[in-house]
Amino acid sequence: MSDLPPHSPVTHPVAVPHRPRLLIVMDPALAPSLLDQVTLSRLTGISEVDPGLVTDDFSRADVLDVLRDTEVLLTSWGCPEIDTQVLASAPRLKAVVHAAGSVRWHITEACWDRGITVSSAAAANALPVAEYTVAAILFSNKGVLEVRDEYRRVRGEQDWRARFPDVGNYRRSVGIVGASRIGRRVIELLAPYSFDIVVHDPFLSAAAAERLGVRKVELDELCALSDVVTLHAPASSETQHMIDRRRLALMRDGATLVNTARGSLVDQEALTDELESGRIRAVLDTTEPEHLPADSPLYDLPNVLLTPHFAGSFGTELRRMADLAVEELARYAAGMPFAHPVRRADLDRSA
Repeated sequence: MSDLPPHSPVTHPVAVPHRPRLLIVMDPALAPSLLDQVTLSRLTGISEVDPGLVTDDFSRADVLDVLRDTEVLLTSWGCPEIDTQVLASAPRLKAVVHAAGSVRWHITEACWDRGITVSSAAAANALPVAEYTVAAILFSNKGVLEVRDEYRRVRGEQDWRARFPDVGNYRRSVGIVGASRIGRRVIELLAPYSFDIVVHDPFLSAAAAERLGVRKVELDELCALSDVVTLHAPASSETQHMIDRRRLALMRDGATLVNTARGSLVDQEALTDELESGRIRAVLDTTEPEHLPADSPLYDLPNVLLTPHFAGSFGTELRRMADLAVEELARYAAGMPFAHPVRRADLDRSA
């Protein structure tokens, strides 16, 4: 959970006096969706790169040949760990530009120790997650799942105002757990609505909360106050099962838990028990485990909207991350600092 600004893409062309040697490291199956011909053309204009060489294996002989002279890695999902052995094979490596969100899975301590500079497109990936979250909040308060099921049952007219007297988004309370990049983006997108927004984040100062136009509260109070509790905290030992059985019990009857962060933030067994009781609702894009067993009741419960870690960038949204990564590479080639750097000290407070 960190004090990071929302994504503001670079819109001005950057002069490129230096064309660094670049290697693309990601799942090869992802590359065609992430790097279209326009993006590849921009990459070849900025760097010395073989667009036909996309790898997720640093041990291949042809990759090692290129790695020997590589100055920048363009990475995304599927990039293996950049460990001591990889770094030894890349004596000229100076930077990693990650065209995705978290760098936790491939940037190792060895990278930081060597002074590798790192950039991430997490700001670009934050927007679709925030959009998904806002849609979940609006639909949940409108009672869309229940109304859908009732309409399917009745298949005709009924006094819908009398049947659902308490639905709606006006003057509802939304609790945001984590004033992270995504949490702040959610706050920004909720601005046009008449919500009372409370936030829990141990790293958020009172002054920062005031600037965001929210009220900082403790987590217990947030759970008890909110019509929707939405999670945007990183996975860590401190956040493991932070939404436990006791805090779930604090939630109002009919309240909704939205999780687009990490499944480990929630006690899955306790949540399942609450949802099976029908007392609360949930919109779950992340669970623990990541892929629920086929017999999990969460697939079929009428008060649960379950998606397969789908809130982040998919389809056309991948291009936003690629665009940000190319802009970062252009800045590097021009001798400018990254606009979206990742710092070692920030990792404990980010996803």
